[in-house]
Amino acid sequence: MITIGQLAQYVGVSTKTIRVYHEKGLLPEPPRDESGYRRYSAQDLVELIKIRTLAEAGLPLAKIAQVGSPAELQAAASAAETELTARIERLTGTLARLRDLAAGNNPFLPPDVEQHLLRLHELGFSERWIALESDLWILSFATDPDTARQYFTDQAHAQADPELRGLYLAYDSAYDLAPDDPALADLAQRIVTASLERYPVDELRQDASERALPQLVQSSINASSPAWERLDALIRGRLSEHF
Repeated sequence: MITIGQLAQYVGVSTKTIRVYHEKGLLPEPPRDESGYRRYSAQDLVELIKIRTLAEAGLPLAKIAQVGSPAELQAAASAAETELTARIERLTGTLARLRDLAAGNNPFLPPDVEQHLLRLHELGFSERWIALESDLWILSFATDPDTARQYFTDQAHAQADPELRGLYLAYDSAYDLAPDDPALADLAQRIVTASLERYPVDELRQDASERALPQLVQSSINASSPAWERLDALIRGRLSEHF
């Protein structure tokens, strides 16, 4: 027979925790001996180890209190194991992102997207454009990864084409133009022509009016520059003539 202090020491919890378990009905409170001390048995030690293990795995005390039979204990342990495994996976992912941050990498983007952004320097894009594109891909992959993957693949192929890449570079360079600069109208027509050659009209119509991610991305781009906002308006206006 052992005291509450010895029981706490053996299991690695505080005496206060054991008293909470008594109050919650998790561990029966033994009667006091002639000296006024509560004495615990080896079985109490085993039960306390079970309770502590389930609690450390994240199982709420209210659920632990409902565990009675061996079958219920097995089910509770299995559920706690599933939750703990998922938590470990989440923490492992968090640890990997922290290591990426410490190494100066971007943990929020797939590796191929990160490599694509690095290549943009070599292709002549401005730091402003690269930073904006990085932020937009982070936003896109965080909100709708499947659609983001589709659009990223398409854009990467387009920027690998010299003629289409020239349109992207021209879009980048238009940042500082005045909204009424005639060059914007010319660039808008070139982009519309290329878009009609590259995509079905129905797909362009959906992107313009129904799909949330393209609208979110374009609104972010427009907010960066009055010239880009005007360019988008010109492109939409001319595309609508074909819808």
